[in-house]
Amino acid sequence: MASKTNPRNYFEDFRIGQEIRHATPRTITTGDVALYTGLYGSRFAVQSSDEFARRIGFDGAPVDDLLAFHMVFGKTVPDVSLNAVANLGYAGGVFGTPVYSGDTVSTVSTVIGLKENSNGKTGVVYVNSVGRNQRGEMVLDYNRWVMVRKRDESASTPETVLPELPGVVAPEALQIPKSLDLSAYDFELAGSPHRWDDYAIGEKIDHIDGMTIEEAEHQIATRLYQNTAKVHFDQVAAGAGRFGKRLIYGGHIISLARALSFNGLGNGFRIAAINAGAHANPAFAGDTVFAWSEVLDKFEIPGRRDIGALRLRLVAVRDCQATDFPLRDAEGKYDSGVLLDFDYTVLIPR
Repeated sequence: MASKTNPRNYFEDFRIGQEIRHATPRTITTGDVALYTGLYGSRFAVQSSDEFARRIGFDGAPVDDLLAFHMVFGKTVPDVSLNAVANLGYAGGVFGTPVYSGDTVSTVSTVIGLKENSNGKTGVVYVNSVGRNQRGEMVLDYNRWVMVRKRDESASTPETVLPELPGVVAPEALQIPKSLDLSAYDFELAGSPHRWDDYAIGEKIDHIDGMTIEEAEHQIATRLYQNTAKVHFDQVAAGAGRFGKRLIYGGHIISLARALSFNGLGNGFRIAAINAGAHANPAFAGDTVFAWSEVLDKFEIPGRRDIGALRLRLVAVRDCQATDFPLRDAEGKYDSGVLLDFDYTVLIPR
């Protein structure tokens, strides 16, 4: 029987410098925005209110930065991580032009690193992915690495290439929309009185609330992003794997933790960069996610007295509200309760 289907790429199919133009551009609608809000309950005022957003220089309420991230990311899954074991981490992510309802995003990825694992069954693929809107403007440029199965364990693989990735996005690389003017920012309507100056390097913020992951919500969310990774949907495939059940998409944990972070960081109105990130352990339906943040650094924005930037470490944990237990053991391995260790930069009024 002739087959017109495509099993997509396994580890041995990737080559350094390979450019992949991903299929299915995605027009983001107000329906997507409403569904995203229903899934995570995010309360940041800029993304919730056209009037609030226009008052500080946006064209209207931009879509949540992580919704834009998921849409750009989702395009890459069929070509990069359909046959993945796990998505491992992120680095050097820069958010560009804000995305609004009605914009269409598309993504192109370039393979920048490859490393076969010692078991000979899998390898790690590093890609740089760039999402653009319908005008060709960059909305997100980021790097990620993912563990991918080999189709044939005996297949030869290319020489190991490990890319040099930045540990942090430099302040001068942050892209600040030129139209922004926070002189009319309404702290009462934003739900928080805290400005850039109110945060101290080293400060930890417990976001207090927890949110339990429901299987149905995760399935809806991952379909919303057109993320087709088998480990999230296919119980037959997942049942034969290490954990015997479907994994929660790591980006779902990022969105849950970011939504929880409103309590304590309600004026962190825009994500400007993803510096680094690790999905420390898999999450499953029934887990309850709690989160806390640590202020890693504070940046002034050149030429701006109304906007500052906070570099934050966002940690999501399973079924535990504590912020002071050791995240890693003596050998550097994450505690089994840690789900996410995410280093990112937000813009905040001064």
